[in-house]
Amino acid sequence: MVMPFPECLRGLSRVCCGGILLAVVAWLEGSGVVAAGDWPQVLGPQRNGQAAADEQLAESWPAAGPPLVWQRPVGSGFAGPAVAGSTLMLFHRLPAAEIGAAVDQEVVEAIDTATGKTLWRDGHPTRFRPQVGGGDGPLCVPVIHNNVVVTYGAEGVLSCHQLADGKLIWQRDTHRDYDAREGYFGAGSAPVVVGDGQDALVIVNVGGSRASAGIVAFGLTDGEPRWSATDEPASYAAAVAVPTSATDRLPDVVMITRYRCLLLDAATGAVRWEVPFGMRGPTVNASSPLVMTDTSGETSLLITASYGVGSQCGPFDATGFRPRWEGTASLATQYATPVALGATLFAFDGREDVPPASLVCLDASTGKERWREPQPSYGTLVAADGKLLAVGTDGRLQLIRPDAEKLTVLATATPLQGTLRALPALADGRLYLRNDSTLISLNVGRQP
Repeated sequence: MVMPFPECLRGLSRVCCGGILLAVVAWLEGSGVVAAGDWPQVLGPQRNGQAAADEQLAESWPAAGPPLVWQRPVGSGFAGPAVAGSTLMLFHRLPAAEIGAAVDQEVVEAIDTATGKTLWRDGHPTRFRPQVGGGDGPLCVPVIHNNVVVTYGAEGVLSCHQLADGKLIWQRDTHRDYDAREGYFGAGSAPVVVGDGQDALVIVNVGGSRASAGIVAFGLTDGEPRWSATDEPASYAAAVAVPTSATDRLPDVVMITRYRCLLLDAATGAVRWEVPFGMRGPTVNASSPLVMTDTSGETSLLITASYGVGSQCGPFDATGFRPRWEGTASLATQYATPVALGATLFAFDGREDVPPASLVCLDASTGKERWREPQPSYGTLVAADGKLLAVGTDGRLQLIRPDAEKLTVLATATPLQGTLRALPALADGRLYLRNDSTLISLNVGRQP
């Protein structure tokens, strides 16, 4: 029984300037990503862990914690929800007996945010079993883009549905088409959608071994392949779109693969630059690249991983990435993506499966540690309204005032028992959390 070598991954197996600044504004206005009050994709409107600018949080909570709006059962998986308007998209695996099917299905389900009731759902068969751990459901947060929703299942099934009624527009089996390996826990790199209309693309770290299909772009309207590039195996990190020119038709894409970090031209798949990141063996890259723009207009990139890989942080553009600090001493987080507020970084440092984890505060320009506080568990962060929500994998929820001098906790609660590994979503004053069996909606918004 050859199991010891990946045992260190077990915790993760249960998840998963100047002109540039002007270009960022233009890209957000035309990207199809709904901003105000929504959480339409992994890590929020801009894939950086920050909620929309108009999101307002309460200053504290009652002794019993934030009020429960509703709760409902869910199937297996560690894919967090996405929210647009009054619709929440959930992607999970339901047993055959529950849905009257011959085999289990990966199900994309639209839920009314006001009531928690199902609006529509559609699914496809799955027989997925992970190489490590017990999680057999999907890992990737859905992507809501204009009037469609895109999902990427554990076996590499990429689907596009109409948001309003759930009609299937197209579907592709990427692992079969491109001879991709499922990896330790299945496919877990959430796709990114760029552009609009006929130019819109869904870009995926497929990790295919056929026809240089490490990364593949599909047309959003028809699902047809537009380009494929590199021989890079897949990671568990979501890609991030970022403009590096005010005139480009499509933004570039920062993507962390199994062994590298790359900047790609989204229109053609051309690799603008790449740097080594990651290592062979029982390791994974799972934290998403974090793109930051400071007050001077300089755009920087932070990439981080555990397992001895560590972090790199510094300015980048279309010509290259120039880390100012790197290593494992300041930050080496397993799968949670840090949050940048101004020149300050906040993060859960460490690993879920090798406690203790810590909440840390770092100077983004130097990597210098400002404070570090051990935590009962690993977790993830969401920033909104000048505050942080820290969601521990043990179910502990903290409302934090970001402070570069010390950890300032405004309120604490445990609204959901069990283990929480799926990424949370925050939209219109509601925080959505799920464990292995239950999805809840909490009212964390500022009260009149």
